[in-house]
Amino acid sequence: MTSRNMTWITYPSKNPAIITPEDIENIIASQNIISRLMHCYIAFFIPAGLIAGICILIVFIKNYVQHKVIENLDLLLLHFTISNIIMIFFSLTVITRPDYVTLTRLACNVLSFFFNFSYSNSQCVFTLALLILLLKRFQPQTAFFKAIQRPILYVGIVLTYTFCLSLIEAVLVCTDNYHLQTDCQLDPLFAWPEYEIIKFTFAFAIPLFLQIICFAVLLAKKAPAEAPTLKQHIWIYVAVYVISVTMFACRLFYNIMILFRTTLKLQKSIGTTQDELVMNIAEIVLFCESCSSLVFIFCFHGPCKDEILKVIEKCRRKPPARDQLEIQETSTPRASQSR
Repeated sequence: MTSRNMTWITYPSKNPAIITPEDIENIIASQNIISRLMHCYIAFFIPAGLIAGICILIVFIKNYVQHKVIENLDLLLLHFTISNIIMIFFSLTVITRPDYVTLTRLACNVLSFFFNFSYSNSQCVFTLALLILLLKRFQPQTAFFKAIQRPILYVGIVLTYTFCLSLIEAVLVCTDNYHLQTDCQLDPLFAWPEYEIIKFTFAFAIPLFLQIICFAVLLAKKAPAEAPTLKQHIWIYVAVYVISVTMFACRLFYNIMILFRTTLKLQKSIGTTQDELVMNIAEIVLFCESCSSLVFIFCFHGPCKDEILKVIEKCRRKPPARDQLEIQETSTPRASQSR
């Protein structure tokens, strides 16, 4: 692959050719919007996501220590939780918005590699979780169904796939002038157009296509007589299906903006400040989805929901010995007064 010069590209808000008062006003308005969204994300979504993620890890580890076994779905959701927690830590790069983190191109590429690994990992492992639910409902006696009963096998496949994909994406980031300082996003602006195309195709479009197939089979195929109804099945695994809808909406918006940025690169255009604003909004929406998914797992997934109910019951329950002592103390003065 021949080397191409991407030094011409820059953010519209940092374009030195901007001199008109109207352009400056547009930049100030866009930066105000991004700054407010960033503060809302840091104030509400990051704490909620991290607290939910830590609680999920505690619940799953506690259940494994007690029972020495973990279900396939719980293992996938544990894997998904770890990936989303890592993505939340990467999202801390938005703290500098409306400005960008300043790094060398090499450091930005390394940061992008690990972010893409977590991003693709969460997408692929969640697709596999939907497939597990589909097979749980219909229980086909096939070799593939028996193969996915081995957790280490499919976790290893997902990790290998996402590592190779992230490595390819890192190669497609511009390989020239690694020592130069640059404004860094997790999806580098100076990457070649093929970077966004590969990411959209293999980290979003193909997993999404498989998810759509799972939903189509779930709705169209008739389940065995002994299986629960579709409504009961969805209610049992409501966390997975709510997350799938949330992921689809947020990541579709993000990937559309990724492709739009690719078209600008192919046209040798840096776009407008409005384009930069929408791209930054899409990035924050992606990070909000990671936090929301963890909250949904913690609130709706069976083992986590059971732990929440246990904690609530313990908080409501009063120690019986203390109650009896209070009754005796109140009854004794009344008896002495009647005498």
